[in-house]
Amino acid sequence: MIKKKSIVVKAHVLLPKHAKLPESEKKALLEKYHITLKELPKILITDPAIESLNPKAGDVIKIMRKSQTAGESVFYRGVISE
Repeated sequence: MIKKKSIVVKAHVLLPKHAKLPESEKKALLEKYHITLKELPKILITDPAIESLNPKAGDVIKIMRKSQTAGESVFYRGVISE
């Protein structure tokens, strides 16, 4: 029988940093860009990259990726349940 290794996704070198925005920052972000939560790109609540953040539907996740040209690029995703 082959034993499966458990992989800790959060610790992977290629995974960008994910953070859950507080409600005040979420509101400021949506007002700044004159959008609603439904207009943000989506991320599933079951995504392994955010499971340690204890997300709930309606939260906004900030993703910070390293970039050779910009230094750091920031992306936002709205959490959905399915």
